[in-house]
Amino acid sequence: MTLQGGVAAVLDGIFGAERPAALGVAVSGGGDSMALLELVHRWAGPYGIVVRAATVDHGLRAGAGAEAAMVASHCAARGIPHDILPWRGWDGTGNLQAAARAARRRMLAGWADKFNLDNLLLGHTADDQAETVLMRLVRGSGVDGLAGMAMVSPLDIGPQVIRPLLGVTRAALRDWLRGEGIAWVEDPSNDDLRFDRVRARRLMAEMDLSAARLLRTAGHMARAQVTLRRAAVALAERDVREDRGDLILTPACLQLDAGDSPGRLLAAAFRWIGGGAYRPDWDALRAVADKLRGGQTITLAGVVGRPEPDHPGAVRLRREPGAVQAPAIGNPVAVAGTWDGRWTIARQDGAVFGPDIVLRALGEDGLALCPGWRTTGLPRDSLLASPSVWGNGRLVAAPLARPNDIWTARITPNFPAFLLGD
Repeated sequence: MTLQGGVAAVLDGIFGAERPAALGVAVSGGGDSMALLELVHRWAGPYGIVVRAATVDHGLRAGAGAEAAMVASHCAARGIPHDILPWRGWDGTGNLQAAARAARRRMLAGWADKFNLDNLLLGHTADDQAETVLMRLVRGSGVDGLAGMAMVSPLDIGPQVIRPLLGVTRAALRDWLRGEGIAWVEDPSNDDLRFDRVRARRLMAEMDLSAARLLRTAGHMARAQVTLRRAAVALAERDVREDRGDLILTPACLQLDAGDSPGRLLAAAFRWIGGGAYRPDWDALRAVADKLRGGQTITLAGVVGRPEPDHPGAVRLRREPGAVQAPAIGNPVAVAGTWDGRWTIARQDGAVFGPDIVLRALGEDGLALCPGWRTTGLPRDSLLASPSVWGNGRLVAAPLARPNDIWTARITPNFPAFLLGD
């Protein structure tokens, strides 16, 4: 099978008959992303799928602007809508790669949201996967880290991420680009030994450690990961109760030495509620589990945990009011909006949001306008961090504190489904 046919088969397998109306592709101008853009464009054309591209210009190298312009020219020649997203947010301190990666995630997520793109395609290759596994091995990662990057995974603050080239090498992509007469640029940072990925690449060459062997390890770990996730879901279904955005855990969920499942479940609980991109540090997780078992109140990763008075030994995890997303302007052409990374606020009467609509935490001022909040059964602090809808400074809806038939707020996916993919 040709490279083009193989990638098309991967995309057909991911989407099946439910093909999206549009796809977003992140394109840096390097060989991997240029090949991805072209392959996706050719696959999407016969189905009438709109492909839209974005290039994040980090502004860290003199040639970055020219590379973004090269991508724009390539897209223009093919009728592909393209946007350049400039980032000038690094202050020269800390880890440059980590800061750039976090900024890239945020900017691409915001770009995808602007154009209603539910899927964002990235050009990670088999070589990237092997290097990722090696770097995680050096850092002492467990099963989840050594399973490598998933071909399809949610981007916590935006669309789901798809990596259709994980089974293809860099060399194969560049051979294909040459054959098609498509240009690309080589990022000089790919040879900069200050960066972990470059050092991992060098280490693989020095040890004669092939990408195939590391990918085999990742495959073994991915299969083990599925088994462990299913076991954690079984524990969640037995010992966790969702309560309108909160989680109530039995003592079994805090016994982190009793196998893999409790720690996996507790880490996922903090991410499901707090919306963090990464799991809490293992030592921090053990510390909060010890405190919760001792009846203390804890705060970690935007989540507050405290004993649940009506259930001896159980704890309630809820969103920390001070850590919620800032107020967000509702989309005036939509019947639903998202807030705080997990809530979908929707109108059930089919009417769209007005241009003045703001989504925000209910807060003290909003709760004061909900005199019957105690009848909901939710703790006061949980309601302070709950979603609300405002218009022209007036509380329009508080779906959890003042339920009605017009406005709803829900979280998707539920906790067990989130845990299965975490």
